[in-house]
Amino acid sequence: MSDLRTLMRSHPRPGVVDWIGLRPARLAPINIVTEVEVTAKGLTGDHYTSGGPRAVTLIQAEHLPVIAALTGQTVTPDMLRRNIVISGINLTALRHDVLQIGAAQLKLTKPCAPCSRMEKVIGAGGYNAMRGHGGWYAEVIQPGIIKEKDALTVASAP
Repeated sequence: MSDLRTLMRSHPRPGVVDWIGLRPARLAPINIVTEVEVTAKGLTGDHYTSGGPRAVTLIQAEHLPVIAALTGQTVTPDMLRRNIVISGINLTALRHDVLQIGAAQLKLTKPCAPCSRMEKVIGAGGYNAMRGHGGWYAEVIQPGIIKEKDALTVASAP
């Protein structure tokens, strides 16, 4: 039997970048792109470029149908205003790891809490439907290019 540390580092497969969106200004429509440059301060073309622990936002693709089921509404990535949608790997299990995505490295820092705007975008109950499913903030460890279909793997674990 494996010890807990070994179990926590074991993932059945890498994740995959399904979608990339940039927020050019607060509340502005999302620009959907197929690749993005990650700089030390965030994503080129995104309004949030002050760096630090909230430089990039990621959400698991598998959470979109959960949010939809909880609200009875269709939910698309652009509605949730996260930058990168990842499928195939549990992001929560990667919280303390440095992640390799394309040529960039990111480190998840803390969960993204939903904002009250989700009530307008998704409908009544949107805020509560996103609680626990809102994705993750990440800081940039190494700049680089991230493209759709790039793999997400663990670069290093604590």
